[in-house]
Amino acid sequence: MTIDTHQHFWKLERGDYHWLTPELVPLYRDFLPKDLKSLLDECGVNSTIAVQAADSEAETEFLLALADENDWIVGVVGWVDLEAPAAVASIERLARHPKLVGLRPMIQDIEDDAWMLRDTLGPAIAAMVANNLTFDALVLPRHLEHLKRFLERYTDLRVVIDHCAKPEIRNHAFEPWASQIREISAIPNVFCKMSGLATEAGQSGEMADLQPYIEHIQKMFGPKRLMFGSDWPVVNLASDYKEWFDLALASIKSAPIEDQNLFMTGVALKAYRRIQPIEIRD
Repeated sequence: MTIDTHQHFWKLERGDYHWLTPELVPLYRDFLPKDLKSLLDECGVNSTIAVQAADSEAETEFLLALADENDWIVGVVGWVDLEAPAAVASIERLARHPKLVGLRPMIQDIEDDAWMLRDTLGPAIAAMVANNLTFDALVLPRHLEHLKRFLERYTDLRVVIDHCAKPEIRNHAFEPWASQIREISAIPNVFCKMSGLATEAGQSGEMADLQPYIEHIQKMFGPKRLMFGSDWPVVNLASDYKEWFDLALASIKSAPIEDQNLFMTGVALKAYRRIQPIEIRD
């Protein structure tokens, strides 16, 4: 079992992708399981986690329906308004579906950078912990000081940092991102996805631009808390599925095979504990 821990599906006619505009030409069309499966097969990836791309519960239900239709979608990271009066009821309802593995507020788009520290999130976070759900942190470097406090506050909550917190690679801004990641990585309940870095480097990015960031993330989180994610189809803005997959594998080729297996499978199963392994057919 190999797991791509971060990919998206969307269907434009659903109408709740507020960030997705015609100006994003490579992305402005439907992306559905049939568009991804051949790419997975080419790379030998046999299961994925579908991550929300819209801030609506309808998006969560859309992804869960796709997961019902495709056994290789082994998990869904959905969305719930964590401050809503009905948040706990929504979490409990959606968590009845066995493929809901986590929730992701779209923190990068929230005006208040310290939003995650609001006391109003407490009941929803408690409900996530009670239902064995993981919190995906879609954050930017400017959020990292607040994320550290969030992690220290909710020590029973498993948290996965998406896209390595989107360092500004195209601007060669290594600090203070690197120092803040070092501090955060010392907290045991946090994991990290090696995903999204090609997009942050931009189309003109070279491997030499990515290397310091990849090496830092690998050193800080080690083999037991770092996992592979493609961020497909967003990766198409700067690269493509296979190119990023090959680059990610090349970055760990000298590691022991046990660590490579952790990167492609084991860490995902530890971070998203509701995943049920699938039977791999020849």
